[in-house]
Parts: sequence; C-alpha cells; structure tokens
Amino acid sequence: HNSTMQTYQNLLEANKAWAKGQLDQDISYFDVLASGQQPDFLWIGCSDSRVPAESVTGAKPGEIFVHRNIANLVINTDMNLLSVLQYAVEVLKVKHVIVCGHYGCGGVKSAQTANDLGLINHWLRSIKDIYAVNETELDALPEGEARTNRLVELSVVQQVKNLAKTGVIQTAWKREQRPMIHGWVFGLDSGLITELVTLDHTYEMPAIYRFDISDEVVPYH
Repeated sequence: HNSTMQTYQNLLEANKAWAKGQLDQDISYFDVLASGQQPDFLWIGCSDSRVPAESVTGAKPGEIFVHRNIANLVINTDMNLLSVLQYAVEVLKVKHVIVCGHYGCGGVKSAQTANDLGLINHWLRSIKDIYAVNETELDALPEGEARTNRLVELSVVQQVKNLAKTGVIQTAWKREQRPMIHGWVFGLDSGLITELVTLDHTYEMPAIYRFDISDEVVPYH
C-alpha cells in the first residue's frame, strides 16, 4: 500500500518541480499558457504510454492538440474522436492532422489473434477488417514482428483515408484548402518517425465517400 501511495505522490512532487523549473526559466510561462492555445497540429496517436506526442516530436505545450486511443484508430462512429477533429479543424484551424501509429502496437498484435478480449473485441474489429483486405500480402510475411509491423503501417494508411471520408475534413478542404493529413509510424527501438502517406485537398477519394459540400458557410441551427 505504501509503495502505491509513493508512486502517485512522485507524480505530484515532480509536478511541483516542473512548475518551479518553468518559472525559473521564464516568469511569464504560465501567463502565456493560460491565455489560450493556437496549435498548428492535431495528433491522433496510440494510448501506449511510450509514445507521447510532445516528447517524440520535441514540441512544447500549446503546439499540438492531442487525441489518443488504443491503436490510433479513426472510426466513423466515434463521437469522441469526431468532436476532437471538428474542434481542431473548425475552431483551432489546425494546418495538419497527423495519425501516428507505432511498431509493435499491442492492439494490432491482439487483432491478429483469436483471443476474446471482451469489449475491446469491438474496437479492434476494424484492424481485423484491414487484415482481411490485405490477407495475401500479410500472410506472405513471417508471422510475428514482420507481419505485425506491416499491419501497423497498413492500418495507419487506412486511418488517414478514414479522416478524408469525414465531412469535417472535406468541408475544410473545399473552403480553405487545409489541413494536410499525414500518416506516420514511430519506432520504439529507434525513436524515429517514418512518414507513410500525406493527403491534401487535391486527394481524389472514391466517389461514394464524397459529400457535395457547398462553398457558402451555413451556421449550425
């Protein structure tokens, strides 16, 4: 019991030290932070504790608007993600949306098994769908790391395409020619990010996913 208490208290103590350190460097640090945010980036990442958006990109607080979920998925019925996306694109006016996966992702590993994981089965189903579509390519790879890592890449590319299918992105593309959407993957063993795909307002998706968006802005009722 004692060790558990000490663990969470460590976070609180570290916070005091961090706050003091910021003020020592810049007395107005928190005044600026409290005055609002104007990030250029929305980051859709994995909840994995080893892939914090700011740390791996060297970004400062205020530079990246962040959404994280298991296996960095963009699912069209996820109101949480869609709310973050709408706020980032329409209110914060971000210039870039990044989907960043990582090699060795536990969610992607689990999706390749027949394990019954309860609620998370539903969440990981979309990764199984990506596997099914790319079965020939994936089955040709050695089971284990090579196959998982290719599925990680294929999934990131699919999530980027899923973003392009949203009305939020299509509207911003038509009216403001932004944001660019990026698919990245982070290597835990190297610390390096690899770019997989970039889409912008010139992207031609299959017609069935395209919305007929007018040029004029109609306020919500």
